[in-house]
Amino acid sequence: MRKKLVVGNWKMNMTRSEASAAIESLLLLIEPTTEVELAICPTYLTIETVAQQFRRSRFHVGAQDVFWMPSGAFTGSVSAVMLKDMGCHFCIVGHSETRGRFGKLEIPESTVSYFAETDETVNLKIKALLFQSIHPILCVGETLAEREAGRTDEVIQAQLKGALQGIEGAEFRDGVVAYEPVWAIGTGKTCDSAEASRVCSMIRKALTDILDEDAAQAIRILYGGSVKSGNAEELFSQPDIDGGLVGGASLVAEEFSKIVRSA
Repeated sequence: MRKKLVVGNWKMNMTRSEASAAIESLLLLIEPTTEVELAICPTYLTIETVAQQFRRSRFHVGAQDVFWMPSGAFTGSVSAVMLKDMGCHFCIVGHSETRGRFGKLEIPESTVSYFAETDETVNLKIKALLFQSIHPILCVGETLAEREAGRTDEVIQAQLKGALQGIEGAEFRDGVVAYEPVWAIGTGKTCDSAEASRVCSMIRKALTDILDEDAAQAIRILYGGSVKSGNAEELFSQPDIDGGLVGGASLVAEEFSKIVRSA
């Protein structure tokens, strides 16, 4: 049976002192249990701070992105080797925001091309993470325009195929896939739980075709996109949803602890 997983994605938030205070609150609010696996993905600058505070807890620390080369002249980049050295257990890859696919645009539209992630770069990042035994959290999802055009399944299947090209099922069976409908990220809109479950079921079937049955049954599929305490229990009760990738709600310790309890 797949263990539930709840991951907080802090995005570009929290200084070191703020992160330390937030983690202290989380550790007080969340009771130890072996039934749910927990992780926080802070900014690169606070990974070490968070990892130190998690040292004697059941939480894992993760990263929000990675570069696929181990070292070199890649200014501003961080490698999987470096993430491993800082104690990262998970790493998010292919998030819609790194692909330039925003549910809520808060930057000038002319700058969106700065975010240029592709299925090829996601694939390279996953391979680099697997080589360092870091568990990738592969994000997939459709925009509102793609959903309205009836292309949800087609878009997500293409993202999965591109991201997992050349990767064996045995290599990725401890990996994670997060379904995040782009139109629900940061907008307050949430995909209906039945539809979210349908898409996650479709993802598992696609993983069977791309990898193999054993890997597809082992891989945890999360839902992300305006997950909050008010909808977490219904979402997590769906048979094909194995937990959540939580954005804004993970920044508030009390709210995140309620989401964890729902799992």
